[in-house]
Amino acid sequence: MHSKVKPWPRLRRGLEHDFTVVKVREDVVADPRTNLEHGRVRLECADWVNVIAVTKQDALVMVRQFRFGIDAATLEVPGGVIDPGEDPATAAARELEEETGYRAARLEPLGVVHPNPAFQSNRCHTYLALDCERVSDGNPDDGEDIAVELHPRADLPRLILEGHITHSLVVVAFFLERLRAEAKR
Repeated sequence: MHSKVKPWPRLRRGLEHDFTVVKVREDVVADPRTNLEHGRVRLECADWVNVIAVTKQDALVMVRQFRFGIDAATLEVPGGVIDPGEDPATAAARELEEETGYRAARLEPLGVVHPNPAFQSNRCHTYLALDCERVSDGNPDDGEDIAVELHPRADLPRLILEGHITHSLVVVAFFLERLRAEAKR
């Protein structure tokens, strides 16, 4: 059953602060049920892409990088920002090669999620990159310090359950892959 939820009208748009990777503003909206005003923070981000990269030897191509939100390094799939006007599949192939030096023989879309619709406007597109081969040393963007790691695909459940992979969008990427595989059966 699908309930009908009314939109919250924006009464006033707040000042926008541009931090390059994200624009932040606080708008004033009206509760459609009570008409009371509420401030709501909104983050305007570009869409993102995540890539589950698998080699011909069935190893996962992962990246380890420092994340400032938690002041620690995380184990993740390659990914990044989709450039304005760029096709998500093109961005997936570009980010994979830039961050890892690997190129995929095939890319398959797995799905799209909203990272945090409570206050973010963007989407995260997930791709499965198959038969990946190393073609270069990679070329990370300025401000990226990335270590590439290969992990046996069979180790994935352990890596997640033991807390080695904690980035929620990475866990979602692997969940989307599993759902897609189960749907094909």
